[in-house]
Amino acid sequence: MAQISRRTVLASAAGAVAALPFGNGGPANAGLPASPPAPAGPPPSGLTGHDPVALRWLENGTPAELAGGTTWGVPWPRGAFAPDQQFSLTTDAGTAIPMQSWPIGWWPDGSVKWTAHAVSGAAPPAGAYRLAAGAAVRPEAAVTVVQNRKQIEVRTGAVTVTFNRSGDTLVDTIRRGDRVIAEDGRLVASAQDKPSTDGAESIRTQSFTGVVETIKVEQSGPVRAVVKVEGKHQKGRRRWLPFVVRFYLYAGSDAIRVVHTFMFDGNENKDFINGLGVRFAVPMRGEPHDRHVRFAGAGNGVLAEAVRGISGLRRDPGAAVRQAQYEGRATPDPSTWDQRVTTRLPYIPMWGSYSLRQLTANAFEIHKRTRPGHSWVRVDGGDRASGLGYVGTPAGGLAFGMRNFWQLHPTELEISAAETEHAQATVWMWSPRAAAMDLRFYHDGMGQDTYPEQLEGLEITYEDYEPGFGTPYGVARTTELMFWALDATPTTARFAELAAATRTPPLLVSSPQHNHAAGVFGSWAPVDRSVPAKAALEEKLDLMHKYHREQVDQRNWYGFWDYGDIMHSYDATRHVWSYDVGGYAWDNSELSTDLWLWYHYLRTGDAQAFRFAEAMTRHTGEVDMYHLGKWRGLGTRHGVLHWADSAKQVRVSNAGYKRFMYFLTADERVGDVLHSLVDADRTFLVLDPIRKIREGEYAPDPAALGVGTTTDWGALALAWLTEWERNGDPIARTKLLNGATTIAAMPNGWVQGGDQVRYNLADGRYAPVTEPSVSVGSLSSVFGLIELMTELIALVDEPAVKAKWVEFCRLYNAPAAEQIAVTGSSWGSLNLRQAYSRATAYAAVQLTDPALAQRAWQELRTGHAGYPDNHPFGTRRIEGPAVLNPVDEASMSANASAQFGLAAYQCLALVGDQI
Repeated sequence: MAQISRRTVLASAAGAVAALPFGNGGPANAGLPASPPAPAGPPPSGLTGHDPVALRWLENGTPAELAGGTTWGVPWPRGAFAPDQQFSLTTDAGTAIPMQSWPIGWWPDGSVKWTAHAVSGAAPPAGAYRLAAGAAVRPEAAVTVVQNRKQIEVRTGAVTVTFNRSGDTLVDTIRRGDRVIAEDGRLVASAQDKPSTDGAESIRTQSFTGVVETIKVEQSGPVRAVVKVEGKHQKGRRRWLPFVVRFYLYAGSDAIRVVHTFMFDGNENKDFINGLGVRFAVPMRGEPHDRHVRFAGAGNGVLAEAVRGISGLRRDPGAAVRQAQYEGRATPDPSTWDQRVTTRLPYIPMWGSYSLRQLTANAFEIHKRTRPGHSWVRVDGGDRASGLGYVGTPAGGLAFGMRNFWQLHPTELEISAAETEHAQATVWMWSPRAAAMDLRFYHDGMGQDTYPEQLEGLEITYEDYEPGFGTPYGVARTTELMFWALDATPTTARFAELAAATRTPPLLVSSPQHNHAAGVFGSWAPVDRSVPAKAALEEKLDLMHKYHREQVDQRNWYGFWDYGDIMHSYDATRHVWSYDVGGYAWDNSELSTDLWLWYHYLRTGDAQAFRFAEAMTRHTGEVDMYHLGKWRGLGTRHGVLHWADSAKQVRVSNAGYKRFMYFLTADERVGDVLHSLVDADRTFLVLDPIRKIREGEYAPDPAALGVGTTTDWGALALAWLTEWERNGDPIARTKLLNGATTIAAMPNGWVQGGDQVRYNLADGRYAPVTEPSVSVGSLSSVFGLIELMTELIALVDEPAVKAKWVEFCRLYNAPAAEQIAVTGSSWGSLNLRQAYSRATAYAAVQLTDPALAQRAWQELRTGHAGYPDNHPFGTRRIEGPAVLNPVDEASMSANASAQFGLAAYQCLALVGDQI
């Protein structure tokens, strides 16, 4: 049994590897295998690995402000760099920039595959940079970390942040020199025992505070420090709502980036969260008329007010006084004002509480009041707030905000008690002004109590319902927050720059050409419009991507639990996506939508494509999968609620959908999720994926589990591949290679059928099979298996694996006679033939077969179960009484678009010269 539950006991092993500095600031071989690497082969043609790499800002141009700093990933060809290689960064003008570097991916030979790099935003950013081999310069004021038994102190040179190792205050103080800018940083939550929407009486509400259980320094400079805090929210004896919060600090910067994750572990029928936030106390110095409030509105708009306003009064204190207050500067001594104002200051109300509430995606309002117990007064409103507030004085204060503020509604920025010695600044990720979260299932089961009844329901709504399975227990949500400990009230122009950095954190990226030449992520190539046929196909691909991207805004696919996902299928009769029809509603990664979006970005380098894919990964990697409980590591099939369907599957939690974001951004939270999937195969012990059609009792044997060799194994193997790349748990490589070689050893490889196909949980091997049979489905390889095998075969020297996989790729769309000749059986009338044109293209390259290449293009153009060559990719505008709002319609679905896109990308990359 020890083997069955095997899991590395090192906490967050992969995350620890990702955080290990190398070259510039750490052990040269930290995290690498003990055995010496094999000799590195030559890098791919066109990239030596030693040429400087051009970097640009994702959104182009030069940002005015960074979100504290920026961290990004860069790939390198196999054998280009040893693990102790240092890297330097210069502007295009040749100015050396302090940078921290560390490895986040390795090739099998031990050379570096991916590196992560971080720079601070303390100095104004340049428009472009060059990354090259060589030692980086150190920052003038490096980040340092000091630890003792009770606290951890991070010093950036601009601010000092003190974290507590225990208790209900995560951050003790944030100081600039001797001045405390903010203190008592804590997590707050509240929940009620009944929903807000059912007219329930006697609702009981409880408030909870986050309590630290563990704290760890993941990085300690010289440019970037990362502190990870884990715990639960508590009141009395109840501890629930686990959280993982990371704090990012950069050399010379007064900004603190926070990535907040919480997991729901309550009872959705009794626990209705009505508030979830992060709160700081901000010391307030000076008179109320020198205490300032700022809120960012839509675009560059800023509301600038004071706790006690002195403009617009019946008596005028003087233009210089009014202007100083409006600009956030200290006002002149009141003795110099018009004394008709000075003597009456006590009669001017002090507005100690402010609230910017974004309760929907398209409307925010700002309210203020003098103090609790008195009414709120509406200040102003707008459509989509940038998500940044400020409270402080000319001597300093706290800017506080949230990324995707309006997209993740209902949100709120709240300031309270600003008229007292300590104001409270709260970022509400779920606003208390909104109705409480209602995570209950959306129907009563409609009599679907038995498997036959549930299968009948599947036939009509495409929803795979089962009592007790539509639970949110274990789902999560991650939110990115920003705080600035400022030395003065910012000007409105400066505040607008901070808001822009909060709204869209600048990111450095390498070009599609560099990334492609590095040989990462399998078969793809940068956009190529060199001949008319390619140009025409590229135009279709762009129109298709643009349509789905713009549907997000047209259909308002926003909200705390929804933002990042798209819908599965369209109802042309109602002119709406099928949001209320079972399995046709939220997409939940069905047929690899995530993969399509990421490959589109890789090919184009387009900022909108990146942000679209990034939002989806943040969603599908948190909301659509379980992080706690018996189904931890499983995702939920598409449905009306993201957790509604009873099909809990590894194909949905698929690590292959998340690894792009990890390697391109070095995001530690995504790294946590990837690492958590290494042992997802254990879920086959607790849940039978085919229980509704199985004959007989399910008695799982750890040495002989019914883990499918395609959708199941492919998703598991992508987690193992990623863990192996990251030098994490060694069992990942073992299971990956054992699985691939033992599947390939079966008579019919990836289409081998029969009850003899059995998986050993301990080492990932499949039992030997001697009797050939065929079992193949159209979904077998469209959840990342094709992409996995393309990468794996290029990484390892396993001729038998390559031969058997190429055989599968050649035969899927082949005539029945060819299938019978090789496997003994016809594969039947298979679906998704357009999607599998990329498999044909892969076989064509491996077999050097021009006829197969032509067949691949014919399969793509025919468009079986997808988009044929004459498919209309344009949109038609629908408006007037037929629809609620004007919208664009097109003959496209998420699944067909994803598979057409992936097939086209790979055909272009593999056999593009024969288009």
